[in-house]
Amino acid sequence: MKPERFKHFAAIDWSGAAGERHHGIALALCEVGDAAPILVRPGHRWSRGEVLGWLLHDLPPDTMVGFDMSFSFAHADQSSYFPGWTDSPQTARELWALVETVSSDEPYLGATKFADHLDIAPHFRRHGGREGALFGGGRGRFRQTEHAQARAGCRPYSNFNLVGAAQVGKCSLAGMRLLQRLQHRHAIWPFDPLPDGGSVLVEIYTTLAAIAAGRTAAKSKIRDYAALNAALSALNSKPVRGHGPITDHAADALISAAWLRGLAHDPANWSPPLLTAEIAQTEGWTFGAA
Repeated sequence: MKPERFKHFAAIDWSGAAGERHHGIALALCEVGDAAPILVRPGHRWSRGEVLGWLLHDLPPDTMVGFDMSFSFAHADQSSYFPGWTDSPQTARELWALVETVSSDEPYLGATKFADHLDIAPHFRRHGGREGALFGGGRGRFRQTEHAQARAGCRPYSNFNLVGAAQVGKCSLAGMRLLQRLQHRHAIWPFDPLPDGGSVLVEIYTTLAAIAAGRTAAKSKIRDYAALNAALSALNSKPVRGHGPITDHAADALISAAWLRGLAHDPANWSPPLLTAEIAQTEGWTFGAA
C-alpha cells in the first residue's frame, strides 16, 4: 500500500433512533499528519439523509470513512442469517437489498418493517418483551468479528438485539439502507477489495479506538475536552480547541477519525488472519479488530 493511500479520514457516530434528526449522529474529519480532527457542521443536528448526501456529494477525495455500526448479521455460526427461512439472503449485499425492499416506504432510512417482517421477527429481540423464539437467548448471536472485538477487551452486543441503550441492531438496519445506496459510489470493505484509489467505507467500533487511546471498555465514553485531548495525544494527534463538556457522540467521532489515521496504512489491518473470503462476503469485519 502507498504510504499515503488515503488523504482524509472520517468517522461517523451513527444512530438508528426513530425520527428525522438525531443528537446521536456526529461526523469528524482529519487529514494525514497530526493535525487535530474537526467536527463537520459542529452543533448541527444531522439526519441520516444528510449524512448520505455528504457521502455522495461532499466527501473529500481518497477518504477512509469509518461507520460505527454493523455492516451485516451473524452468518458463520449457523450458515444463515435467518436459519429456517428459505428466502434468507446468502450474502451481505443481498441482505442490504432485502432490508431496502421491505422498508422502502419508511422515511429517514428507517427499517421497522424489516424487523417486524413475519419471517424475520423471530430472530430479533424487540421492544415490549418480544424476544423472538430464534433470537438464541442470552446476548444473542455474534459475528466472527465480534468475537475478535471481545478478545480485544470490548463487550460487543448482538445486532439481533433491538432493545436498550446498548442495542446496535436498529442503527445497523438503517445503515444497511445507506450502504445499499452507496455501494456503487464508494468501495465498502471487505465486501469490496481495497482499491488503489478513491474513498473506502469501513465498519468501526468506537470502543476499539478508545482502548487504543488509553481508555478501557468500561470507561470508553468521553464527555469533556480535557479527557478528549488526552486521548488524542495518545493517538499522536494535536488537541482540538475547546473546554468544558462535549457530547460523547462528538468525542467518539473525533477520537475514531484520529485512530483510523494511525491504522490506515498498515497492510496488516486490511488482512486480519480470521477474515476468510466467505466471511468477507457474508459477515464483513470491523476494521482494527484482529
